[in-house]
Amino acid sequence: MKQLFMGILLVMALAVSSSPVHAAAKPIQIKIDGVVVASDAESEIKNKRTMVPLRMISESLGAQVEWSKQGIIITKKDTQIKLRPDSDSVTTNGKTLLLDAAPYIKNGRTMVPLRFFSETFGCGVDYKDAVAAVDCGALVIRDTEIETMRHEYHMTMGGVVRQMEGNALNAAIYDAFIEHKGGSVEAPADYSWMYTIDVLGSYYKAGQYDFLDADGNSVKQYDIYSLIKAFPAELLEGRPEVLLHDVTDNKWYLFSDKGKEIISEMIDTADHYGFLQVISNTVA
Repeated sequence: MKQLFMGILLVMALAVSSSPVHAAAKPIQIKIDGVVVASDAESEIKNKRTMVPLRMISESLGAQVEWSKQGIIITKKDTQIKLRPDSDSVTTNGKTLLLDAAPYIKNGRTMVPLRFFSETFGCGVDYKDAVAAVDCGALVIRDTEIETMRHEYHMTMGGVVRQMEGNALNAAIYDAFIEHKGGSVEAPADYSWMYTIDVLGSYYKAGQYDFLDADGNSVKQYDIYSLIKAFPAELLEGRPEVLLHDVTDNKWYLFSDKGKEIISEMIDTADHYGFLQVISNTVA
């Protein structure tokens, strides 16, 4: 009788543990422009709203995040969001709004409502099963939709070619080229992929950025060149440190070091969140 009673208890325990009521909630998967975003913090549903890590969603949409005493500031082009954790009051371009789900901190991450951030930055959100898909629309250059951006850089021995998905990030990088491009200049006397010190005032290509259409054709290519500083500073006086080559139109421009830094950071962001795919790597 005792064995029969224990058997009944075991069956009941198994039935309860396998019940849908006690099943673990399926994590929310975030897709941005068709790419499953990699994140070290899981998104979750709270008060019927999808909450995502602030830095992940902001940077994946090409925005910059800054923490200050006044709160958190998220900026992308002419759109700026200011908020504080645990406050449902948020300021967008100077206009105060009330969120239906206040940001909060969990495991060291600030969680924010996905739909508000996506739509504020001009993207749509669609839900299906446990997937939240954010669609930002394609970058258009010369009346052509851009499918991907190919990034190439070289080292002493070999080079790396990577392909970047993500409409929002591609658009943010393209905007950075436009925003930080200076006046036109003549092509330098010496420039190449190689870091050589044989010619005074020579430039090496720090990176190649090629915006491609759906068929893989180049619509716009920019190359960033940096001055080789292997000479005393007085000998290089008057030479710009960074140049931009518009390969498509074969024109040269001054380019800011800040622009170079911003683009490099966005490439790192794309790599961190899974938007970059290595096409080839010949680095020894």
